[in-house]
Amino acid sequence: MKYGSRSMFLAVPLVVALGAVTATADRQVPASSSEVKLSFAPIVKRVAPAVVNVHASRVVERRASPLFSDPFFRRFFGDRGAGPGRQRVQRSLGSGVIIDPSGILITNNHVIAKADEIKVTLADRREFECDIILKDERTDLAVLKIRDGQGAFPYLKFADSDAVEVGDLVLAIGDPFGVGQTVTNGIVSALSRTQVGVSDYQFFIQTDAAINPGNSGGALIDMDGLVVGINTAIYSRSGGSNGIGFAIPSNMVEVVVDSAERGEHVRLPWVGAIFQEVTADIAEGLGIDRPRGALIAQIIPGSPADNARLATGDLVISVDGVEVGGPKGINYRLATKGIGASVKVGIIREGREYFANLALEAAPESVPRDELEVASGSPFGGATVVNLSPAVAEELGYEGGQDGVIISSVEKGSSAARAGFRSGDIIVAVNGEAIESTRQLAAATAQSVGQWRMTIERNGRILRSRFRG
Repeated sequence: MKYGSRSMFLAVPLVVALGAVTATADRQVPASSSEVKLSFAPIVKRVAPAVVNVHASRVVERRASPLFSDPFFRRFFGDRGAGPGRQRVQRSLGSGVIIDPSGILITNNHVIAKADEIKVTLADRREFECDIILKDERTDLAVLKIRDGQGAFPYLKFADSDAVEVGDLVLAIGDPFGVGQTVTNGIVSALSRTQVGVSDYQFFIQTDAAINPGNSGGALIDMDGLVVGINTAIYSRSGGSNGIGFAIPSNMVEVVVDSAERGEHVRLPWVGAIFQEVTADIAEGLGIDRPRGALIAQIIPGSPADNARLATGDLVISVDGVEVGGPKGINYRLATKGIGASVKVGIIREGREYFANLALEAAPESVPRDELEVASGSPFGGATVVNLSPAVAEELGYEGGQDGVIISSVEKGSSAARAGFRSGDIIVAVNGEAIESTRQLAAATAQSVGQWRMTIERNGRILRSRFRG
């Protein structure tokens, strides 16, 4: 969720469909008044039964007020507020799309994150419990399986989202505000949106079809009744629809579904290159007419990018003939090709255009991760750390050096959380001692000292802090 000064992005539940691609020649504007009166009803009747409402719940514990641990207050109020906190059920609503007759469905990860129980309600009002097959925070997608379902379920197929064009008619189906299944229509307003702030692999289809809270995980449907995207977020000043909604393209959704079918977590290709945006000043320095593509800022020795003889300073402008607008576009194009594929990358080097064949490999775990939960007694207490490698960097979405010790998670309320440390921080030094492994960190934080001097790297910046021992 992103907040501006007066605006915010809201994650919203929607639906998905599979299928064929409409040829450009088939697209046409209405030629008569009778064509303007055509109805979407036949498409809706086919696809709506495969769109479900998703109900996720989890039990959380309310903290008891610290006042009730004070004997003075307990003299007046007794033990009513003392002891463990009260439990309450926290619920979230969203939408989902059945993509297989066996009851496999797709929704957004944020709809079911941390849920203890997940239920879905079909359009015919049948209700089923669900199991989580896979959830991936980076793409904000989750794959579920209807439990104990009997008989074939209605399902949708995916379209090729690369064939979608601005101006195409689309339908959004979901359960906004929990009022029940709702269908809205609109057009594809824009493609390749990357500044939405919902997932790490940002590359969204924008639509003006009304999307509201509760639509998250629902389907964006084309005129062939196929899923072109999973509705995920809206841009809103009020919390309601302003005609700017975003959907994860179906080609990215299929990558996650394929991973679920293989019983694996989502593994995205690693090329061993760090890219940066091309600004107007950089474009002028490179001698190109406008900002485009992505500039290679760093190449990791021995990586696929190095083996393809790409070099620092190369401007990547296309992947398999498709122009890319920046680092997010490159990441998306490579992710949808998958590990094991080979792509032809177009580059500009010293004013001339070249092509290179780039093999897409899984990120290697070059050193054992040696996961460690730092014990209390130091400012890092409650933080989980691992040795950094390309595989760990890819999992955590870290773009930087490929060695050292990185914080993978921070326990809420821990010493590390109170000290302001975050997931993704690189631990550089403790009390002047350079930290190169988790074992070295364990030894450094086991000491008893009067003052802690910590150095970390965050988003390329070096931060130094002092804490009392």
